[in-house]
Amino acid sequence: MDLLNTLVDKGLRRELPTREEALAVLATSDDDLLDVVAAAGKVRRHWFGRRVKLNYLVNLKSGLCPEDCSYCSQRLGSSTGILKYTWLKPEQASQAAAAGLAGGAKRVCLVASGRGPTDRDVDRVAGTIKAIKEQNEGVEVCACLGLLSDGQAERLREAGADAYNHNLNTSESTYGDITTTHTYADRVDTVNKAHAAGLSACSGLIAGMGESDEDLVDVVYSLRELDPDSVPVNFLIPVEGTPLAKEWNLTPQRCLRILAMVRFVCPDVEVRIAGGREVHLRTMQPLALHLANSIFLGDYLTTEGQAGKADLEMIADAGFEVEGADQVTLPEHRVGGGCHESAGCGSHEGGGVCGTTAAAALANEARTDLVAVRRRGAGTDLAPNA
Repeated sequence: MDLLNTLVDKGLRRELPTREEALAVLATSDDDLLDVVAAAGKVRRHWFGRRVKLNYLVNLKSGLCPEDCSYCSQRLGSSTGILKYTWLKPEQASQAAAAGLAGGAKRVCLVASGRGPTDRDVDRVAGTIKAIKEQNEGVEVCACLGLLSDGQAERLREAGADAYNHNLNTSESTYGDITTTHTYADRVDTVNKAHAAGLSACSGLIAGMGESDEDLVDVVYSLRELDPDSVPVNFLIPVEGTPLAKEWNLTPQRCLRILAMVRFVCPDVEVRIAGGREVHLRTMQPLALHLANSIFLGDYLTTEGQAGKADLEMIADAGFEVEGADQVTLPEHRVGGGCHESAGCGSHEGGGVCGTTAAAALANEARTDLVAVRRRGAGTDLAPNA
């Protein structure tokens, strides 16, 4: 297929595809799916080989959030029955992180619900970062605390944080339909603050919220312009009690096409399969490793994930290897300077399930049996899944 040959060539050169080419990837048929995966896989292997980076989430503060993000089980007025607790102590967070690191993770992601941290919150997180790094030499720590105020990114960097996560989630034109308590511009501003402070920026999206193909391409192109080092691709987990609980729009094939499109647009960044892979990719998860070079190990913030042992077996069975702590994730040209090539680095409205057959859409009925609220790990007395 000429389209795929063109996209492979562009990916190997770090050249930005056209919007029409990106949309065409999402519109490919199921008959062409393996060709799409194979083509994007060439780009993935060129920049990242067969390494898979493992990341581990620690939810420092669960629920009790004043924001109204429609996809989130921790939102204002949530009736989801999730775990709710205030800040973990540094030693509790360090203990939770240790489980993920023992399972093979090289990055710990410290997440706290809320609009954004107070200066006291930053002090809390700084103490947690120190505790984790004192006990685990070489570990990467990423903070995800919401919208940042001036100077907070610098303080996190001084405390030892390596990265900061703040997702754009969806396109600017549809952002107001998902969240009303802050703006898309607020999110862009926080990513830029992380960049300016010398933190590795991590910013991604959520697919499956009723967006169109055009919306998906818009947000991925916006991410390319922001130039984060890592792009998490979340697939909406429709948790009962959230406004989007009935949004079951994704098939495994659709998820693979989305990941392929992200890889073609962001060829040399860490593309991470984040929340929802077990729910929507299901038995197709190993194919996704040919597109993404990073996953979360074990459970997510408020829902359960695949058993950590199963994650490791899947990686090995698919012919990949876990990235070691002594290996550098990013290609050499991105380490320490970013990518600034000349190509511009620096509801089902509109066809939401484009590229899938009617039969495939019907087959992807609501799988509520695959959504389980987390009842173990951080905030509980039970051992974590790692």
